[in-house]
Amino acid sequence: MSTGILAGYPITDVRAVVYDGKTHPVDSKDIAFQIAARSAFKEAFIKAKPVLLEPIMDVEIMAPEEYMGSITGTISSKRGRIAGVEANTVRARMPLAEMYKYASELKSITSGRASYTMRFSHYEEVPTKIAQTIVAQAKVHKEEEKEE
Repeated sequence: MSTGILAGYPITDVRAVVYDGKTHPVDSKDIAFQIAARSAFKEAFIKAKPVLLEPIMDVEIMAPEEYMGSITGTISSKRGRIAGVEANTVRARMPLAEMYKYASELKSITSGRASYTMRFSHYEEVPTKIAQTIVAQAKVHKEEEKEE
C-alpha cells in the first residue's frame, strides 16, 4: 500500500476484512500468506476502480485592482475555481500541482505588486485525462527502473 498499484503513490482509506482462512502445518508459511494477501489486495483494488487524489489549496491573492482581470484569468487557466473577489483580494481554490511557479507568474503579471497565501483545503479526484497521463508516466518510469 505504500507504493500504490496505479502510479506508485500511497494507497489510503482502505478497509479489508478477512472472513475465512486455514492453515496447514506443512504448507502454511508466513511468506505464503503475505504473497496471497498481496495478490488478493491487488485484484480487489483494481476491481474497485481506484482514483488518484490531489491536494487542493485555498489561495488568497492580494493585488492592486487593475490586475484582477489578469489574475482571475490565470486562476481559471490553472484549473482553479474563484470563490470570491473583493476590492484588492481574490479567493480561490487551486490544485497544488498548478501552484508551482505561480509566484513568478504572479510577479510577472503584476510587476511584482501582488502577493498570495495558500493553505491546504482538501483532496479531490484528479481529472481523468490528467490521471491517465500520470499513470502512463509512472508505467514508463517503472519500466526504466527495471531495465537498470
